[in-house]
Amino acid sequence: MKIGIIGGTGGMGTLFSEVFKKAGHEVFIVGRKTKMTREDAARISDVIIISVPIRDTISVIHEIAPLLREHQVLADFTSLKISQVKAMLTSKARVIGLHPMFGPTVQTIRGQTIVATPARCHEEDLRFFVKIFENQGARVTITTPAEHDRMMAVIQGLTHFKAILLAGTMRRLGISPADTESFMSPVYRIETGIAGRLLAQNPELYADILCMNPQVPDVLEKCQQAFLETLSMIKNGDKDAFTEEFLASREWYGSFCNQAEKDTDFLIQAMVNR
Repeated sequence: MKIGIIGGTGGMGTLFSEVFKKAGHEVFIVGRKTKMTREDAARISDVIIISVPIRDTISVIHEIAPLLREHQVLADFTSLKISQVKAMLTSKARVIGLHPMFGPTVQTIRGQTIVATPARCHEEDLRFFVKIFENQGARVTITTPAEHDRMMAVIQGLTHFKAILLAGTMRRLGISPADTESFMSPVYRIETGIAGRLLAQNPELYADILCMNPQVPDVLEKCQQAFLETLSMIKNGDKDAFTEEFLASREWYGSFCNQAEKDTDFLIQAMVNR
């Protein structure tokens, strides 16, 4: 198969160009400075993948959509799916949304999750991607664009917000990670490490993830509600209410708590042994 990756000179495009080459396919790379243009790739590729920043995805899709035909497959690597898939459906191509749940700094897709949102495609089109990804050790989750965006509002929106909030609170307190270094437990190191890892990356990516998913504000309003209710318990010294809240969340998490304890014990031991 001939696979054209628009945005292929970026981190994610570079990573997946190697994934497809390893699977035996011919890959065409399109970037701002490549000789091959978006139009060239759209005309000659069997599969066209859009791998550009979230804010640019829809405009790039609309640019190439009129050039595509029924025998081609159009996909994207964007963190959002409802609007992006809708835009891809304006073409005549078969359409599958893809979202790698990891950054381009990984060395391999082994052990990683990739979400697929098939919209208008043949069964063999979906199998094409699933086989490549699973053969190289990735896990593929198949869902709808709407369910994808609903889950991303929590998995990305809420967790990224929490990390940014942790760093912002420490900054407002005038306490840096270096100030806490000699007091750190491995668990605290992991928590601040996640915030530091996020802050080391491109702020525009996280601005797009948080600001462009219309479901994120509703999730963060629930977060605010939980924060204010729990803050009230703490201010009032209401240990009974706090305990009730704590146990209700434990029950909601269920058996995940036991697995999480084992997983984090492994991480803590790795931190201690490094």
